[in-house]
Amino acid sequence: MSIEIKNLLKQYGEQKAVNNISFKAEKGEIVGFLGPNGAGKSTTMKIITGYLRQTAGEAYVCGINVAEQPLETKKKIGYLPELNALYYDMYVREYLGFVAEVHKISNKQQAIDKAIETVGLKPESKKKIGELSKGYKQRVGLAAALIHDPEVLILDEPTSGLDPNQIVEIREVIKQQGKNKTVLFSSHILQEVEAMCDRVIIINKGELVADDTLSNLQQRNKGKHTVMVQFKESIDKSLLDQLSDVDVVVELETAHYKLQTGKPESVRKQLLKLSLQHNLSIVSLQSEDQSLEEIFRTLTKKAG
Repeated sequence: MSIEIKNLLKQYGEQKAVNNISFKAEKGEIVGFLGPNGAGKSTTMKIITGYLRQTAGEAYVCGINVAEQPLETKKKIGYLPELNALYYDMYVREYLGFVAEVHKISNKQQAIDKAIETVGLKPESKKKIGELSKGYKQRVGLAAALIHDPEVLILDEPTSGLDPNQIVEIREVIKQQGKNKTVLFSSHILQEVEAMCDRVIIINKGELVADDTLSNLQQRNKGKHTVMVQFKESIDKSLLDQLSDVDVVVELETAHYKLQTGKPESVRKQLLKLSLQHNLSIVSLQSEDQSLEEIFRTLTKKAG
């Protein structure tokens, strides 16, 4: 087992940042670690990586107790924190060489070249880190996490602040690494989690509220659907609130609404009837199964 968490607790005074959570992650798994801001994701990751000591419970990396042998577990882990702290006055290769020396890598130059190639840093590898764009700075942090070829990757918001093209590129790097490593990563971009992960762990207010595959979570919530409707003209939202079988109405933008329901066909028929009664023009109307975003909102709202 590459990562194993048993009854983990982190307490600050009366506040429980992480409250008795347990989970496992194995080699070859890319696991999405989700939760609202302040849920305890970063705290848990810092405990796994040995940067923070837990109040109670145990964390293991590759069978090694993190609290008892923090240096040994750090050799097994590549860590990209949310705040990617870099030395902006150092050149890319110079910085990666420094990280390689910290890890006591014997063939330093070969390790640097491989890390640069893996994350697509070659075009910018001769620049100072401070001269790089946000996307390339993130690649430097990822290269540093990979340079010692760790068995476990812990990535805290790895695509934060990147443009769509950069997100796709970093996603591909993570997917390739996930073939022979254990990857645990947090993200607020739930579409990224859907694109990369088969399994997700969701915590809320320090407590575990879900640990399952995406397909199982969607199956469990199969009775919940979303109906998307867009009108040509603005309408009074109260008309939609009054529809039977509609649980929640969310206005996405002017004349564009998202309706949550357990009976999508009934709601579609009611919308068509409503458009005739009030002389409204429907531009688009479609229903879909509950997405990861909807599941996330449901679980964290319920737990809260």
